[in-house]
Amino acid sequence: MGSQIVVIGAGTAGVRLAQQLAQASAAGGTPPAVTLLGDERHAPYNRVLLAEVLAGRYGPEVVTLPSPVPVRRGRVERIDRAGRCVHLADGGRIAYDKLVLATGSNPVLPPLRGLFPELPEGVHAFRTMDDCLALSQAVREGSRAVVIGGGLLGVSAARALAERGAQVVLAQQGERLMERQLDATASDLVRRHLTGTLGVEVHTECRVRGLTVECGAVTGVTLADGYALDADLVVLACGVRPRVGLAQEAGLDVRRGVVVDDELRTSDPHIHAIGDCAEHDGRVYGLAAPAIEQADALAESLTRAGSAPYTGTRALTRLTLNGAGPLDLATFGESDPLPGDDVVRLADATRGTYRQVVVRDDRLVGGVLLGELGTVGALARAWEAAEPLPEAPLLHLLTPDGGS
Repeated sequence: MGSQIVVIGAGTAGVRLAQQLAQASAAGGTPPAVTLLGDERHAPYNRVLLAEVLAGRYGPEVVTLPSPVPVRRGRVERIDRAGRCVHLADGGRIAYDKLVLATGSNPVLPPLRGLFPELPEGVHAFRTMDDCLALSQAVREGSRAVVIGGGLLGVSAARALAERGAQVVLAQQGERLMERQLDATASDLVRRHLTGTLGVEVHTECRVRGLTVECGAVTGVTLADGYALDADLVVLACGVRPRVGLAQEAGLDVRRGVVVDDELRTSDPHIHAIGDCAEHDGRVYGLAAPAIEQADALAESLTRAGSAPYTGTRALTRLTLNGAGPLDLATFGESDPLPGDDVVRLADATRGTYRQVVVRDDRLVGGVLLGELGTVGALARAWEAAEPLPEAPLLHLLTPDGGS
């Protein structure tokens, strides 16, 4: 192929693309020249495992992603579409035949009183390795920590801080924890695990109004009902937003993310986008599995004629909450049924296990499993296939022995 491919972003999506392009080259043909640009000072790493680093279970070197090409450090200032080159903040200029945006996402900073114009001492986002290391250095046995946000990231951060011996309060504005992934019953089990096993104090339907800051350092969190929480540390886990600034300034089509087609091309045929920054068929995933699938699909498209189009990802989320008794969970598809759906549940309050699947028109459309994941592989395959289920009692979906 002999073309120059420039990838902006050395996270999961960017590194995976570089790996797949290198493998395709090894299989034969003229290899592309790949330049991988990253604006973080650390080697590429697996962002999914940051909570394990915070908990002290892994060192930063353990979560490193091997890159087949050196990462060129530097911030991209702008994209010159007409000249097909990118301009770096250090004055450098790199030409491309194909440009790939793998710029990821930024943490959402809520509009809290006391948070701006800059983060007070003791207040941390939880998105990058620098965020993780700063938080890890700040936490102490007995530290009073407030985690704002009860989604997947907030639950992971609360668990990790509790494992480090902090006194953790988790404040979630919604009705339940991990409401995007879990139904009410599963969410309640996660809550009970956090409170009963890890000692985390959980508040749902709880809106944070502002921070108390003294001498530039956070000392507390004020809730909308006027209740005040003392805090040595505050972790902002309020979601992420695609990093689309470069794309917008370059005049590309941007909605929530950078809009791409089934070839993962943007509105400029010489520019592609993958990972957290990309919006495909109206959807921004914000998860590792879709980023990897998109990188694989793009590598195929860039190196092989007639490759299959990318049609979307059916992503399964897994999480382990450690403590005196670890709690494993997996969730996929739609956890909340619609009218007319068939729902099968198996719950064991004594063992703390729960399994639910949702079936619509004889097809598996979603499921939640906590505490016992023996059937997750078979369920995930049935869900990904999206084919009619065999004629058998639906209970067999939740039992390793086929319901016998």
